[in-house]
Amino acid sequence: MPWSRSEGDELADLYDRLGPGLYRYALMILADPVGAEDVVHDVFLALARRRGAGIVTIDAYLKLAVRNGCYSVLRRRKRRPDAENDTTARLEAAGDDDDPANRLALGAALGRLPPEQREVVHLKAFEGLTFQEIADLTGESINTVAGRYRYALDRLRAELGDRR
Repeated sequence: MPWSRSEGDELADLYDRLGPGLYRYALMILADPVGAEDVVHDVFLALARRRGAGIVTIDAYLKLAVRNGCYSVLRRRKRRPDAENDTTARLEAAGDDDDPANRLALGAALGRLPPEQREVVHLKAFEGLTFQEIADLTGESINTVAGRYRYALDRLRAELGDRR
C-alpha cells in the first residue's frame, strides 16, 4: 500500500532532517562517498516500505540501520578482494578547522583507520555521544569502545603530529 500524501511529506521531512547526518556517519565508516549514499538510500527505502511500523525511536532505528548497512558493505568487500576499496577517499569531516590542508590531512588520516575506529571517532567527536551511548548503539562493551577511541587518537596523533 503506498504512503498517503501526509506520510510521504513526513518521510521527506525526516530525510531532510536526518539524511545529512546519517550520510556523514556512513561516510566515516565506509570512507566511500558513493557507498555511503547507497546505504542511506537503502535505509530510507526500507523505512518507506515498512511505513515506520513498530519503530519506537526513529532516530535510533535509522542510525542502527545505517550502521548495519555499512558493515554489510564492508563484509561484502572482504569477500571480494579485487573490489575497489579506497580507504584513503576524502572524508567530509564536519570540523571547525577552516584550513583546507589540515582538513585534507585529517580526512586522509581518518580514512586510514580501521572502520570500527573511524566509527567510534565519528560518534564521539562529531556527534558528541558518550562512550556508553556508543556501546549501546554498537553492541560492544564500553571498554572496547573506549579502547577503539584511544587507539584511533593515538594513531591520529602519531600520523598528524602537532599541526596547530
